[in-house]
Amino acid sequence: MICLLALVGCVREASVPPLSVGPPMILVSGRAMALITGDRGRRFEPEVRWLEFMHRQTGERYSAILETGDKTFVLFLPAGHYEITRVQISEGPFRSIAQLSSSFCIGETSMIFVGTWRFGVDSPRYGRMVLVSMVAEDDTRQEVEQTIRMRYPTLGSEILSTLIPSPAETETRLYEVLPYPRYPRYFQRHLW
Repeated sequence: MICLLALVGCVREASVPPLSVGPPMILVSGRAMALITGDRGRRFEPEVRWLEFMHRQTGERYSAILETGDKTFVLFLPAGHYEITRVQISEGPFRSIAQLSSSFCIGETSMIFVGTWRFGVDSPRYGRMVLVSMVAEDDTRQEVEQTIRMRYPTLGSEILSTLIPSPAETETRLYEVLPYPRYPRYFQRHLW
């Protein structure tokens, strides 16, 4: 009997958000996608690899790594003011990073949908830019909500509220980052 009680006490549901002693954690979800906006592209389609968020009061940084097939992201953040600081976009072996400055504030709600983020990547050239557009789409919101309800059944009765970061549209420079593919220096696109 004591062995059975010990086994029952050790089992914990894996899909439950992490318990913390500090401030309550809020589920932040959204969808991010990248596409080429110029007249020519590379052999590989652009993909958003990860996003970085910074808590303004504490300076802590959080990253959301996106899956290749599904472009949604779900992460638990403490309440406060956040700034979206960086995004990494890959095109096959080529990787680029852009600095962003959109911000949003998480309050008392337990689940937030931050919308669909579109990263319009310019054609491969020197001085490459990325156009960021953040919008609220009802179809995407419903898909993300179904995914959350299946993945986290304990949040089934919570309401998913929508919050779009501000500014919702911005344009910034996209920088190539290492590791650069191992091509002879003659064939590399940029040398800096």
